[in-house]
Amino acid sequence: MLTIRHLGLADYPPVFEAMQAFTLERRPETADELWVCEHPPVFTQGLAGSQDHLLFPGDIPVVKTNRGGQVTYHGPGQVVVYPLIDLQRAGYYVKEFVYRVEEAVIRSLDHFGVTGHRVAGAPGIYVRPDDPASHALLPQRPQKTLSGAERSEPDFTGLGKIAALGIKVSRHCTYHGVALNVAMDLRPFERINPCGYAGLKTVDLSTIGVTASWDEAAQVLSQKLAATLAP
Repeated sequence: MLTIRHLGLADYPPVFEAMQAFTLERRPETADELWVCEHPPVFTQGLAGSQDHLLFPGDIPVVKTNRGGQVTYHGPGQVVVYPLIDLQRAGYYVKEFVYRVEEAVIRSLDHFGVTGHRVAGAPGIYVRPDDPASHALLPQRPQKTLSGAERSEPDFTGLGKIAALGIKVSRHCTYHGVALNVAMDLRPFERINPCGYAGLKTVDLSTIGVTASWDEAAQVLSQKLAATLAP
């Protein structure tokens, strides 16, 4: 059983604290939940976050968190979903959880006629801004490599990031989650190195020609997540 909660426009710090409390207090019989919300402008730093990637935050607050990853931006026009999942009960590990969350984003984009892509070594979902419906496989997609082969730096050539992912797992239970850019002011992303990558282009559905309301995108993404995260 998975409960979907709509939090509306919610300040980031209280939601962060509530996720921690929910995870700390949950029991084996506690139902999994998806928290769906939108945040006022805020930069959040992951555990690996380096101050060097905060170029000029200016008047936008910076909140340090315990999720994985570097720095990202949340703001109006972005759908944020926090899956609070008991992985032990669901029967899959963290790596598959990440894959399933990304798959839900890919299926959501497909609903809007957009092809989402994974990039090797860089969690999240990317699109081709110049040809968002193209199904052509990316040369930089994740592929099996020979054991011992050196991992190359992620290649974002011709791509824009449309969804960011950052999670925390405590006692086999997940919190934090995924953010899908729908129709937002993208300029704050220029104040940071998004996810720790200098020059990484960030896009939303509106900039690639898709007209969708926040409510519609939130409904689609939450439904796709509920389906892909099922045990």
